[in-house]
Amino acid sequence: MRHAGWTFIALIFLWLASPAAAKGYLFIIGGGDLPDTMMKKFVDLSSGYGSGKIVIFTMASSVPQETGPDLVREFKKLGARSAEFHHLSRKEALAPESVRLLDGAGGVYFSGGDQAKHTAVLLDTPLHRRLLELYGQGAVIGGTSAGAAVMSQVMITGDERRRPKEGHEFETIETGNVLTSPGLGFLTEAIIDQHFVRRKRHNRLISLLAEHPRLLGIGIDESTAILIEPDQTFEVMGSGAVLVYDPGQARFEARADKTFSAVGIVLHILTAGRRYDLQARRVLN
Repeated sequence: MRHAGWTFIALIFLWLASPAAAKGYLFIIGGGDLPDTMMKKFVDLSSGYGSGKIVIFTMASSVPQETGPDLVREFKKLGARSAEFHHLSRKEALAPESVRLLDGAGGVYFSGGDQAKHTAVLLDTPLHRRLLELYGQGAVIGGTSAGAAVMSQVMITGDERRRPKEGHEFETIETGNVLTSPGLGFLTEAIIDQHFVRRKRHNRLISLLAEHPRLLGIGIDESTAILIEPDQTFEVMGSGAVLVYDPGQARFEARADKTFSAVGIVLHILTAGRRYDLQARRVLN
């Protein structure tokens, strides 16, 4: 579902959650197995704001009654003061009283599944605006797989305009093929892609950079995360790699068939412990 047209109030809250103003953290996981050390970091950050409660949204999941309780148990095992999950309809998210679900929340976590289901429920609702406000004030917002994709303002849906046979998805690098929709907008400088190395998703991310050359492309592999801090630097965590594509100085030349050449895209491959500055667009160590 695509929701066009932000309200004026939504834009104000997006401004409050902008990199220059945000005091919170983004914990963006590429999917796959989630090491306890990684999840414990999310719990510890959550305990630093509000009551430390963790709110889990499972709208993307096809099995929310399994996903939700499993995540609640995991977070509590790792020391969360309290944790609860919610699987909402859009009608529920539109209700003004929905924001009460976030009372005391120090962390909000989005499950994996189908990212379009998260945004179909939450985008441009009172609950969405409250989420942006919480991030601006100091809470940690996290998610895995589909829950990672929703973080950016430009969200990869996972679909393409071509209709390939199964097993032949995203075999081209071209403009106008990769479908996107508005994400939740916590991250405005980059497009996030997940399961990146494992599922060989470079074609679709590079294709989008030709359409959004002012944005970074960040591909996060499985069992790997980036932790974006209030100063808009991030650290890589986990066992895999994070690929950062910087097209800021690149020269793109499009062709009539939608293919293109690109000269000067900078690529960084970052593993655990590496840090990157999103504003300066440089590796810090």
